[in-house]
Amino acid sequence: MELIQLLTENLGVQENQAQGGAGLIFQLAKDKLGDESFAQVAQYIPGINDLLQAAPKSGGMMGALGGLAASMGGGVGQLGTLATLAGGFDQLEMDSGMISKFLPIVLSFVQSQGGDEIKNLLAKVLS
Repeated sequence: MELIQLLTENLGVQENQAQGGAGLIFQLAKDKLGDESFAQVAQYIPGINDLLQAAPKSGGMMGALGGLAASMGGGVGQLGTLATLAGGFDQLEMDSGMISKFLPIVLSFVQSQGGDEIKNLLAKVLS
């Protein structure tokens, strides 16, 4: 899968970490976008269901805090997004600093597959 190759080559992570990290990002997007909007993104991402399956299922305490922050809405968006992802990245044995390295690669890949509109749809819920 091209996205996984980009992540492993550019970030030096293992294939399972790349799959899980990308899966976490897409799972968060799916949760925030809802089924209809996420389907617009998903149609451009080969193997997206495999990536979603590779994402750790429980975000642990950081995931719970992220969910709580996200549910509060308002100005907590970025913090809630990062906290939600941090728990999953921790389970994949990557520190939360890797999130900021994954996001531009994932967004660039999505843009190359689906264009600016699809990239912007995804970027809006990840920032």
